[in-house]
Amino acid sequence: MSFRDLRNFTEMMRALGYGRLISMENFRNPNFPLVAEVLKWLVKRYDPSADVPGDTDTEQDRIIFIKSVAEFMATKAHIKLNTKKLYQADGYAVKELLRVTSVLYNAMKTNIVDQADETSAENDGSSLSFDISSRISELKEARRLASEITSKGAGLYDLLGKEVDLREQRTLVIAKQLEINEVESSLAASIKAVENEIRKTLHMLDNVASDEANLEAKIEKKKNELERNQKRLQTLQSVRPAYMDEYEKLEEDLQKLYDAYLIRFRNLTYLESQLEEYNRVEQDKSEETESRLQEMANKLKSDESQRLSLAEKDASEDEGEESGDDDDEDDDEDEDGIEGGTRPVARRNRPTDRAKDIAAGAGGRVQGNMMGNISEEEGSDDSGDSDIDLDEDDQDDDDDDGDSDDIEMPAQNPRRRHPQPTDLNESDNDF
Repeated sequence: MSFRDLRNFTEMMRALGYGRLISMENFRNPNFPLVAEVLKWLVKRYDPSADVPGDTDTEQDRIIFIKSVAEFMATKAHIKLNTKKLYQADGYAVKELLRVTSVLYNAMKTNIVDQADETSAENDGSSLSFDISSRISELKEARRLASEITSKGAGLYDLLGKEVDLREQRTLVIAKQLEINEVESSLAASIKAVENEIRKTLHMLDNVASDEANLEAKIEKKKNELERNQKRLQTLQSVRPAYMDEYEKLEEDLQKLYDAYLIRFRNLTYLESQLEEYNRVEQDKSEETESRLQEMANKLKSDESQRLSLAEKDASEDEGEESGDDDDEDDDEDEDGIEGGTRPVARRNRPTDRAKDIAAGAGGRVQGNMMGNISEEEGSDDSGDSDIDLDEDDQDDDDDDGDSDDIEMPAQNPRRRHPQPTDLNESDNDF
């Protein structure tokens, strides 16, 4: 529906003389009473003698009304209307009504009455009245005659084409003299044919009477059968079946069981939904816990790798320092052995040699005083044992530090833990 169509429809209805003022807001919502009233008025305006049902109270009445109006417009005015849109009675129905109103409005414009009627219509404030029912009949008659003229003309054209051959035969028949015997024989044959037709007709009339009697007998027989069947139906309707009470009782029990089934089914469905929700929540929690554990494991792995790297670094630094200290001690021992006239002590670089020395001199102790009064032999042996003991203690400390969880500082040189001798004359092997 467009605003232009609605405006044209209201203006045409006003020009045609519709008694009610139609607003453009009447078709915003479905308004079937107004559509029915407009259709009745248009049909009466088109053909005052038209018979259209006027009841529109029920749905069936409205459908019959719309169908009758559509058939009338299709047969009388050759206007095809959409019944579905008319039944909607909204803006789409305006387009269908506009088809009928446009025909009436154009006919009113083309057939203008004289000036006096026009002046009286203007004074009365009404539009021109125009009845085209007579013109419709004339139009149909003109169409029929036109089709008949066309068929007759075609037949005449065919006959004129055969006139050349028929002319010779006609002249020969006209020129030929008639013989009485032939005429008598032809008339006798015609009389016999007519008599045969008369006998056939009389025989058919006699057969009609007999057929009528047969039909009446059949009708009477069917009536009797119908009466018997009606009586039997009445008896069957009045008699109650034998197991009807039990059937009704079972039907009531079935209804109760069905109600109980519905309740249990609803409860089961609700519990299943709750179980699914619980499983989903538990699965989410387990996934979250697994992710947290994975993160903690990754964190522990990274910390362990850092501790191992730091321990390896400290171990390498300790081994370097121990190797340097062992070289210094070996040099000092060689010098002391040469000065005191004793045999030099072999260098101990490997941990296996230190372990052997520890096993051989398990009872040795570091002896000496602050003034450095110690014999050369005891000083050389004790110095070696003391070095081994100190190195082993330092190595154990390093291992303990490496096994600890928190690494704060790398292991220090074991020699730096002991204070330096106060007397400058003391030997290096006092430690």
